[in-house]
Amino acid sequence: MSASAAAPDPTTTPDPAGRPTGPTPARADPETIDATAVRAALRRCQEIVERHAGYLTRLDRVLGDGDHGDNLVIGFRAVAALLEELPRETLPGELLQAVGHRLVAAVGGASGPLYGTAFLEAGVRADDRAVLDGPAIAAMLTGAADGLARRGRCTVGDKTILDTLAPAAAELSAALETGVPIGPAWGGAVRAAAAGARSTRSLVARRGLALRLGERSVGHLDPGAMSCLLLLRALGGG
Repeated sequence: MSASAAAPDPTTTPDPAGRPTGPTPARADPETIDATAVRAALRRCQEIVERHAGYLTRLDRVLGDGDHGDNLVIGFRAVAALLEELPRETLPGELLQAVGHRLVAAVGGASGPLYGTAFLEAGVRADDRAVLDGPAIAAMLTGAADGLARRGRCTVGDKTILDTLAPAAAELSAALETGVPIGPAWGGAVRAAAAGARSTRSLVARRGLALRLGERSVGHLDPGAMSCLLLLRALGGG
């Protein structure tokens, strides 16, 4: 895919044909999240991955091995099966750690270990809380970004998932520290994530299969950065 036929602006949600469908509408979010809400968010992740798998795979044909969307579909179908297996009383942190392990086991390529680590670290930060408030959620997102960076040995600017996840975590923490409620704060985090995903178009890849392309990777969105943006939207209810 040439730069002129590149994917749509990541501040809008692409449809399966790669066309922008407009900004994701904001939803009112509660100030606390329990295990039922976490399960619902994970199901939304599966839905959004299924909806945009073809788009993500088309991005990956340019920079990777052309299976990013398909691999995520496999992974989140495995997560859906896991949710049916786990007892209803499973705590949010336990849920997320189990999801992380399942993604590592089910998803091929680099995205399995990276996303698996992110969910694992988020679950660890949740600890044994039955209900997650804003500060806990911010700590979880920061933990996810830090864990992914360690696992992928990457930094912001390397044209990876982290270019989306790290700005989102930083924005969420900053907003909550100033007293912004979790719903609007998450909306700001998603906007920061979209800007980060957009930035990957101009970056030279320094990690993963795209590394082999060198300067030729410029002009293309990173598929992992885009899938991360979609997942963050789904987690927030978008």
